[in-house]
Amino acid sequence: MSELRWDPIKLNWVIIATERRRRPRDFIVEDETAGTAACPFCYGNEDKTPPEIFAIRPSGLPNAANWRVRVIPNKYPALRVEGDLNNRGYGLYDVMNGIGAHEVIIETPDHNRSMADLTPAEITDVLTAYRTRYLDLRRDIRFRYMVIFKNHGTRAGATLSHSHSQLIAVPLLPPMAATELKVARTYFSEKERCIFCDLIAFELREGQRVVRDFANFVTLTPYASCSPFEVRLYPKRHSHDFALMNDAQLTELAVAMKDMLLRIKTVLNDAPYNFILHTAPPMHRRAGKPNHWNSLEYDYHWHIELVPRLTQVAGFEWGTGFYINPTSPEDAARFLREAEL
Repeated sequence: MSELRWDPIKLNWVIIATERRRRPRDFIVEDETAGTAACPFCYGNEDKTPPEIFAIRPSGLPNAANWRVRVIPNKYPALRVEGDLNNRGYGLYDVMNGIGAHEVIIETPDHNRSMADLTPAEITDVLTAYRTRYLDLRRDIRFRYMVIFKNHGTRAGATLSHSHSQLIAVPLLPPMAATELKVARTYFSEKERCIFCDLIAFELREGQRVVRDFANFVTLTPYASCSPFEVRLYPKRHSHDFALMNDAQLTELAVAMKDMLLRIKTVLNDAPYNFILHTAPPMHRRAGKPNHWNSLEYDYHWHIELVPRLTQVAGFEWGTGFYINPTSPEDAARFLREAEL
């Protein structure tokens, strides 16, 4: 029988439709690929992108072709750094100028390697670029939230096939982040415990939704997964802020990331996916809200959410906010656990 499952962090219901049970081979997705000839992210095409903001390279001049990871402004940004917010009313509506930042992290100079193909050392370089850009952008008090995300495959929103991720800084707290933060703060105020820590401890005891259990990280399929083979990666030790990770911790995280990405690639035949890094917002003090972030370092817990794009949102989902998942998280975890890498 199908089940309705409640996600206590996202505050939404999910239908686990076991009568529609689907296995990995049922989700084969043909994805379009682009050639390397005109790719602006490849070696030798550095002049086809805006000047780099940050790069990891052995030596040499900026914007030269000997980099390992390169960060550039998005050529067609959703938001721009220059200007003032000018927050104002318009009738019953609110409006402000499109102020923010939009950057691209080019993860490898090799056009034909996905992030799952990178070595842990190479993924560590990517994570180092993430951390560097987070720490830099959060100094701007206009930015209230930063999100790093990756679109892998055209069905997941990637317009270029060369492996890359993006960072967008926005001048307000997005609704999804606001919900997670509010849930975490309320739970902590009532129980003096982190809801994510409690969730991780429960899942480790249960075991059936755990994909891999590392010394300091764990990957699992959420109990109320919105999509088939959805995976979340958590640090097992409480930590509210990804940007506070030291180099040794980034190296450990890279091993867990490699494992997660390679299992998804192997089991789902390199299906398109999105991943999102959820971390604490900048703790800028706000006028009239002296205690706004007073428990943030105790109540929030950063994590990475990976969602393969195997099903489509249709009328029922748009009309109700419920998602239908035809593969139980328990089955998904088993397939991913047993994958031969």
